[in-house]
Amino acid sequence: MTAPPSPDDGLSPAELAAKYGLSVSGARPGLIEYVRQLWGRRHFILAFSQAKLTAQYSQAKLGQLWQVATPLLNALVYFLIFGLILKADRGMEREVYIPFLVTGVFVFTFTQSSVMAGVRAISGNLGLVRALHFPRASLPVSFSLQQLQQLLFSMIVLFVVAVGFGSYPRLSWLLILPVLVLQFLFNTGLALIMARLGSKTPDLAQLMPFVMRTWMYASGVMFSIPVMLKEHPAWIADILQWNPAAIYMDLMRFALIDGYGSENLPPHVWAVAAGWAALVAVGGFVYFWKAEERYGRG
Repeated sequence: MTAPPSPDDGLSPAELAAKYGLSVSGARPGLIEYVRQLWGRRHFILAFSQAKLTAQYSQAKLGQLWQVATPLLNALVYFLIFGLILKADRGMEREVYIPFLVTGVFVFTFTQSSVMAGVRAISGNLGLVRALHFPRASLPVSFSLQQLQQLLFSMIVLFVVAVGFGSYPRLSWLLILPVLVLQFLFNTGLALIMARLGSKTPDLAQLMPFVMRTWMYASGVMFSIPVMLKEHPAWIADILQWNPAAIYMDLMRFALIDGYGSENLPPHVWAVAAGWAALVAVGGFVYFWKAEERYGRG
């Protein structure tokens, strides 16, 4: 006995899916829908970042104190080598140079840690990516948020260093908030870009420390770019000062340190800082979203 003909006979799989409202499992949603889904996971993103921050130093006896101790020890090493031996503090009083150096180390570490965490955001969490359905951008965003929380904790020590060397609270300290917001947006976009690249090229995690170290030396963490390059063509100093890492460091130094005035900043610095943040945040988000359906596969 033959079955009666079905009204679906002759329809292609795509036509059947459209008829019954079916979609491909794991298919990439539209950009607006993706943003809506990501916003819906905001509580997960915050909780995940806090859990990662707590677990980061769980095996160390000093625990969360390493959040502050690590950049401080780096600053001490840089001061001994660049400040005392190589005299990179030329043009600055000691009361300015030490907060200048510590601020640079803390602010650059924020970007550096966000990039390194972004590289491993997908490749280092494949079990989670393959087991659960959620916007994959949640992972690099949460790692960037983790680094922001770590910096906020470290800012207490940065304030103590600034006050200890004569930079007392003033109205310019209010500029710290917009600087952090702009740098967080920039870092998040960069983490999203690196997360997509790192998902297909795990070896990128081995290369990035060398890239970040080069970027650090080119961004004036340990020295004033205009002073150190005053005998070189002006365009070299201009290029280094306009790079985003140097922009955010200099804005933080301008806000925090007495004696570090606007003459140390490139022109239109706030517009450039906002431009870098918008360009990298939006571009990085779209770039990551384009490969949403491919994460965790292969």
